[in-house]
Amino acid sequence: MENKKIWYDDPTIESIDWMNAKTLSESLNIRVTEIGNDFIKGTMPVDQRTKQPFGLLHGGASVALAETLGSIASWLMVNPEMFIGVGIEINANHIKAVTSGFVTGVCKPIHVKGINHIWEIKIFNDAGDLTCISRFTCAIIAKSKVLGRVV
Repeated sequence: MENKKIWYDDPTIESIDWMNAKTLSESLNIRVTEIGNDFIKGTMPVDQRTKQPFGLLHGGASVALAETLGSIASWLMVNPEMFIGVGIEINANHIKAVTSGFVTGVCKPIHVKGINHIWEIKIFNDAGDLTCISRFTCAIIAKSKVLGRVV
């Protein structure tokens, strides 16, 4: 049985691609690769941009992938003309080292009602091993409250 669609509209990868331009996502080559009814997936390369000095995927890069996917997911749930999502908390457990290839994050909702959205993001290596699990909280705020200050 297929899960019910949770998105405000019918998003496509192409319709959200503009969000990468001139951002951390573009710098780290984070890409959304799939939008399901109640999840999004994205990838990030494990290369010189995302490794720490000892050749391992940097924990902060994993967190950047997780927060990017959670932020996009929250934005896909609201009326984009009126609201945006801003991260207010993230945690991550780094489970297995990654030295090459790509990592893939799968972002699924834990609680997405009201003004706070909570997402679980699991990150896997190319072999399908869980490498990181993160929980991200996003606050939904009116665009009118941030225009001129943040946006």
